[in-house]
Amino acid sequence: MVYLWPLLIVAVAWALAYLRAPLIVWTGAAAAWIASYSLASPASASHLVSPWALFLVVALLLNFIPLRRRLVSNWILRLARKIIPTMSRTEREALEAGSVWWDGDLFSGRPRWHLLFGTPAPKLTPEEHAFLDGPVEELCRLLDEWQITHELQDLPPQAWQFIKEKGFFGMIIPKRYGGLEFSALAHSSVVMKVASRSITGAVTVMVPNSLGPAELLLHYGTEEQKDYYLPRLACGEEIPCFALTGPEAGSDASAMPDKGVVCRGDFQGGKDLLGIRLDWEKRYITLAPVATLIGLAFKLYDPDHLIGDQEDLGITVALIPRNSPGVTVGYRHNPLNIPFQNGPCLGKDVFIPIDGIIGGAERAGQGWRMLMECLAAGRGLSLPALSTGAAKLACRAVGAYARIRKQFKIPIGWFEGVEEALARMAGYGYMMDAARTLTAVAVDQGEKPAVISAIVKYHLTEHMRRVVSDAMDVQGGAGICLGPRNVIGRAYQAIPISITVEGANILTRSLIIYGQGAVRCHPYVFQEMQAVADGDPRRAAKNFDRALFGHIGFVISNFSRALWLGLTGARLVRVPISGPGRWYCQQLTRMSAAFAFVSDVAMLSLGGALKRKEKLSGRLADALSFLYLGCAVLKRFEDQGRPAADLPLLRWASDYVLYRIQQSLHELFRNFPNAPAGWLMRLVVFPLGGHYAAPNDDLGHESAGILLRLSDARERLTSGIYLPGDPDETLALIEQALDKVIAAEVVERKLRQVAAKGVVADNEEAVLAEALRRGVIDGAEAELAREANRLRRAVIEVDAFAPVTRLQ
Repeated sequence: MVYLWPLLIVAVAWALAYLRAPLIVWTGAAAAWIASYSLASPASASHLVSPWALFLVVALLLNFIPLRRRLVSNWILRLARKIIPTMSRTEREALEAGSVWWDGDLFSGRPRWHLLFGTPAPKLTPEEHAFLDGPVEELCRLLDEWQITHELQDLPPQAWQFIKEKGFFGMIIPKRYGGLEFSALAHSSVVMKVASRSITGAVTVMVPNSLGPAELLLHYGTEEQKDYYLPRLACGEEIPCFALTGPEAGSDASAMPDKGVVCRGDFQGGKDLLGIRLDWEKRYITLAPVATLIGLAFKLYDPDHLIGDQEDLGITVALIPRNSPGVTVGYRHNPLNIPFQNGPCLGKDVFIPIDGIIGGAERAGQGWRMLMECLAAGRGLSLPALSTGAAKLACRAVGAYARIRKQFKIPIGWFEGVEEALARMAGYGYMMDAARTLTAVAVDQGEKPAVISAIVKYHLTEHMRRVVSDAMDVQGGAGICLGPRNVIGRAYQAIPISITVEGANILTRSLIIYGQGAVRCHPYVFQEMQAVADGDPRRAAKNFDRALFGHIGFVISNFSRALWLGLTGARLVRVPISGPGRWYCQQLTRMSAAFAFVSDVAMLSLGGALKRKEKLSGRLADALSFLYLGCAVLKRFEDQGRPAADLPLLRWASDYVLYRIQQSLHELFRNFPNAPAGWLMRLVVFPLGGHYAAPNDDLGHESAGILLRLSDARERLTSGIYLPGDPDETLALIEQALDKVIAAEVVERKLRQVAAKGVVADNEEAVLAEALRRGVIDGAEAELAREANRLRRAVIEVDAFAPVTRLQ
C-alpha cells in the first residue's frame, strides 16, 4: 500500500496534465490526496500538520492572484524586461500582421481536428467554373510558350488585349468596381491553369491580383481612391506594379534608402499644394516596364511637421502615375529567359500630392503593416498555384511519357529507378495540391494566415523544384532540348524565379516560418512579449501573470502528452475520422504535442539566441511545415470521399511528411547547443526510438503506377491544368499516344510471338505483315499497332533547328 500512493500521485498528475486541467482542479486534487492520506495514515495528527501547512502555503501562493503577482510574476516580469530585447517597429508590425489559423492549433499540441475537418471543402461557384472553362481556356490557346520565350520575348499582343478585356487583372476587385470578385480558390485555380500552359502568362496574370495597388486599395484606400483607380485597374486601363525591393534593401525592408519628404510644391500646371517629394531606386519589379501605375514603398519624413508631430513617419506606400515627371521605367531584366515583364524603376525629384498615399495622409507611416497584412495573397495563393500547375503538368505529361517511351522493348516507367522518381512526383503533387486548396479555402473564410502563407510559399516552390527536376531526369535528352515540343523545359528554367520572389526561400525557412510562428502561433509567447513592452504597470502585471502561469501549465501538459503519446504510439488518441486516415491523424496529433514541447524547451534554453540559430529554427520550421502539409493531405482525402484509388497517394504523402518531421526533430536534437536539453527532448519525444519510415518501395510502385495509366486517380491528381484541344500539340499527342500505347499492349504481346519465330523484330511492318498472314492478329489490331507506333514516334521526337537559328 505504501508504494501505491506515489504511483497514484504520478498517475493523477499525469492525467491532469494530459487533459490540461485548470489550476483550481490541480489544487482540489492535491487537497483530496492529502485528505485521503491523512485518513489512511497511522501517523499522529502532529505529523500531518506539515503537509497540510505546505499545501496551504503553495495553494494560497498559486491561487490568490494578487499575492502571486507580488511575489512571483512581477519579479519575473522585471527580469524579462532586462533580458528580452526591444522590438523595432518593423519587427512588431511584421509579427502582428495577418491572422493565426490552423497553425495555432498545431502549435498548441492538441489540434482541434473537428475545426479542420469542418472547414468547407474546396468548391468553385458556377460563375468561376464558367470563367475557367471559357476565358481561361481561350487565353491558354493564345499562349504559345515557345513563341513567347524564343520569338517575342513577351506575350503576344492579342493575349495582352484579351487579358485586359476579360478582366484577368481584376479577379480580386469587387463587381461594383467592374472586377470579377472571385474567391481565393478561383484566383488560385486560374493561375494554376495558366501556369500549366505558360509560366510567363501566369506571372503576368497573378501579379496584379497579388500584393499590389488593387489589394492595398481594397483594404486601406480612401473611397475616392477606390472609385477612381479600381475600375481602371479592373478593365486593364491601368497596368499596376508594386515597387518594394531595391539594391540595398531586399529582405531588410527597414533599410530601404528610398525617401519621401512632405513639403509644398507645384503640381500639374503650377498648383501649389501639400505633397511629397520622392527619390527612389527599385529593381526586380514585375510589370514595371509596362506599368502605368506604380505602387511604391518608401520612408517618409516630415521635417516641417506639416502633417503631424513626428519627423520620421516610417515606411509609407503611395501611388505614382508612370507619366509623373522624374519617373524612369521601361528597361527590362531577363529572369532566366522567362520573359515576363520585369525591370527596374527609378524616381528622381518626383512630386505627388499628399493624397497619393494609399489611404490618405492618416495612413502615412503605416505602409509596412499594410504590406505585411496583404502579403498572404502573393505567398499563399499565387506562387503555390504556379508551382502546383507546373507539378501537375509534369505528372501528367512525363508520367505518360514514361509509359510511351521504351528502352529494351519495355516502357521506361517500368524500370525501378524511373519508378522511384515517378513515385516522388505523384506523392509531392498530391501533397502540393492539397496544401494549395486548403490554404485558399482558409483565405476565403476570412483568414490572413501569415505563417501558413510562408509555409506553402516555401514548400510548394521547393517541391516544384523536386518534381520538375525528377521530370527532367525521366525525360533525359528530350527534357533539355528546348523547342515547341518540350513541355517541361521552361518550367525547369523558371524554378529559381519561384523560389526567389516574395522572399527568398532560404530566408523564408530560416527566419520567417518559425520566427514568426513561434511568437504569433504560440498561445502565450506573444501575450508575454506584449506585457513586457506595455507601459501601463498594472495592466502589464495582470497580463504577464496570466500568460506566464498559462505558459507554465502549457509546458507541463505538452511534456506529459508528448511522452504518453510516444509510449503508446498515439493509438489511444480519439480523432474525428475513421478509415485509412485515422492512424495518420493520430500520429500528427502526437507530433503536434512533440513539436509544442520541443519549441518551449528550445525557447527556454536559448532565449533570444534562437533567432540567430537559423539552422535550428529552420529545422523547427520544417517540423511545423510538414505538420501542416500532412493535415492538408488528410483533409483532401476526406473531402474527396476517401477514393480507394487515391489511397497509395494518401499513404505515400503521409508517410513522407511524418518521416520528414521525425528527421527534422532528430537533427535538432543532435545539433542542439545544450546537450542535456537535446537528450531530454529526444527521450520525451521518441522514448521508444523513431519508427516513422519513408514511403517503401511497394507504396512507391503503386503511386508511380497512377501516372502510368489512364484512371480516375490520374485525372484527380492532375485536374485543373490546361489540356489543349489541338491534336497536334505536344500534350495532346501525349494523351493520344498514352491511350493507344496502352490499348496496343495486348497486340504487342501477340507480335512478340511472331518475332520470336525468325522475323526481324525491328522491322515493325514486316512483323505486322507476318502476324496478319498467320492470323495472330486481325486488321483492326494491326491498324491499332501502327497508330500506337506513329504516336509514340511523334511523342519522343525532339526539336532540331537549322544552324542559322538563334538558340536560347
